[in-house]
Amino acid sequence: MADSTAHILILDDDHDVACAAQMLLRRRHGAVETLDDPAGLEALLGTRTPDVVLLDLNFTPGRIDGAEGLSVLDRLRALPRPPAVIALTAYADVPLAVEALKRGASDFITKPWDNARLVAAVDGALARRAASSAPGASSLMGDSAAMREVKAMIASVAPTEANVMVLGENGVGKELVARAIHQASRRAGATFLAVDMGALPESTFESELFGHRRGSFTDAKADRAGRFQAARGGSLFLDEIGNMPLPAQAKLLTALERREVTPVGADRAEAIDVRIVSATNLDEARLFDPAVFRPDLLFRLNTIVIRVPPLRERRDDIPGLLHHYLSLYETQYQRPVRELAPNAMERLCAWSWPGNVRALRHACERAVILAGQPEYRFEDFGLAVPAPIALAATEPAPDDSFKLGALERDTIAAALDKANGNISLAARMLGLSRAALYRKLGKHGI
Repeated sequence: MADSTAHILILDDDHDVACAAQMLLRRRHGAVETLDDPAGLEALLGTRTPDVVLLDLNFTPGRIDGAEGLSVLDRLRALPRPPAVIALTAYADVPLAVEALKRGASDFITKPWDNARLVAAVDGALARRAASSAPGASSLMGDSAAMREVKAMIASVAPTEANVMVLGENGVGKELVARAIHQASRRAGATFLAVDMGALPESTFESELFGHRRGSFTDAKADRAGRFQAARGGSLFLDEIGNMPLPAQAKLLTALERREVTPVGADRAEAIDVRIVSATNLDEARLFDPAVFRPDLLFRLNTIVIRVPPLRERRDDIPGLLHHYLSLYETQYQRPVRELAPNAMERLCAWSWPGNVRALRHACERAVILAGQPEYRFEDFGLAVPAPIALAATEPAPDDSFKLGALERDTIAAALDKANGNISLAARMLGLSRAALYRKLGKHGI
């Protein structure tokens, strides 16, 4: 399904390459434009900031050092709310790709690309950008007793090399915990690379994680580094780990046990040097079910377990989060500064927040955009159930089963229930991108 709200920019001097990517991505995302010269970037940024930029690393013919693209990357990362950047290179150059990741790129793609891989990279970049509010937001917010305990755990485990598993519901900030661990570790100067394990097709699992050699399969037109190689010396965040099929779990276990990976089509293994942080929203009963997750892999991953509490268990943090996100969106949308009405604050603090911090952030964005009174009212946040519209006596009584909004909410809730709360799996069942599903969760207060 197309995500018409996303704005994607393809910055590549090769017109054919840019056009091919544009045609592919327009099937899912409405606003996809191209730019063949970085000199035109300033004019574009003067009117809008893209959500995702596909950035070629070389523009001058004959250059392969990537300096031009890295300079543009630095410029983009310095923006008040930077776009997610996916580096493009025709040279499968691992050191260059790693340098782009170190400077803030969220992913990299080698040309020629696999279409499914490119689409997945863009969807993942959009989802991660939606999950991060602004530069510096990787610091965990909240001073409740529960969050102080989480921060103390991070401070204790970060300097070690122990593998960490982060548990928690959707929207609590598991990736923020993973980034905080990386930033406080000895690997902070190296790459932090997030991989959505739930979005990796089983057929390309090994290629994506371990890399492949040219000619190893039909579309393998060049050597390609896997995520383990790209994150060498840094941290590899394996998100949605609970959604991996058992055969893929076995392959991951072998790599972790041997501390080496063998690229598809290669005859020699390569040593790996990464710190693994994983995350799942599975409850521990399911996580310890051998039919769902291999016990031997679990013991490799959960040397240290950090449980991130849901927002309803740390209500003391809600006022600070509300003020932070309201201020953020007031600045972003250039809206007047408003205070929360006293009764609004009381009701928001009492709300159950089933979508956790992510849902709170979406509600704040909605309030900033739609509020029309001097103060923010509870109704501005879109959390209250709307009153039914009074109909004339001659009209039939309303039937909730035919309300499109209710049907959409029920369908999403049913998909989440069937997917045991796994966002990636539910999104695929609904035919949505993760980013689109996150927006609908916020819309319906799920």
